[in-house]
Amino acid sequence: MSRSLQVSLLLLCGLALSACGFHLRRSAALPPSMQRVHLTVSGGGELQRNLARTLTASGVTVEDESGPGIAELDVTTAHFSTDSLSINGSARVTEYAVRYHVEFNVKDGKGDLLIPGQHIDMSREYSYNAGDTVGSTAEVEELQRSLNDDMVQAILFRLQAAAKHPQPVMGAAAAPAPASSTH
Repeated sequence: MSRSLQVSLLLLCGLALSACGFHLRRSAALPPSMQRVHLTVSGGGELQRNLARTLTASGVTVEDESGPGIAELDVTTAHFSTDSLSINGSARVTEYAVRYHVEFNVKDGKGDLLIPGQHIDMSREYSYNAGDTVGSTAEVEELQRSLNDDMVQAILFRLQAAAKHPQPVMGAAAAPAPASSTH
C-alpha cells in the first residue's frame, strides 16, 4: 500500500471514531478534599486493587493509614451472587445471572460525609452448558472481572459527580441514597 493511502485510511478511522462519540477515558476529576484517600474495601481483593490503581491514575495519593486531612473511601459491602434465570425441559438450569452488589460512602479529611451511603447493583447474564463446566467457570470469572472493572468506573463517576455538584455537609446519621445500575 502506498504511504498516502495508509495515512488516508488512518485519518478516516480517526474521523469515524470521533464521529461515533468514542472518547478515551481521562483521569477522574475528584473533589479537592480527596487528594489523599485511605481506601478500605470489605474483603479487599480485585476491587480494592483496581480502585487503588484508578485513584492513583487520577492523581490521588492512596494512603495506607487513615488520619487527619485524609479522606476515607469505605466500601462496606462488595459481593457477587449467582441466580438461575431459566430451566430447560429436563429441569436443568440453562441461563444464569451474575450479580454484583457494592455499598460505599466517602468522608472528607475532617470526617464529614462527602458522599452518603450509596449502593450500586450490576449484573451480567450467561448461558450454561452442562457439557462444558470448565468453560462455564472461566466464563463466570471473566464476567466477574468485567463487573469489577465496571464497578470501579461507576464508583469513580459518583466521585466525579460529588466534585461537580457538592452536597451540603451531612452528619454521620444521614440516610443512604440508593442507586442501581444494571448492565
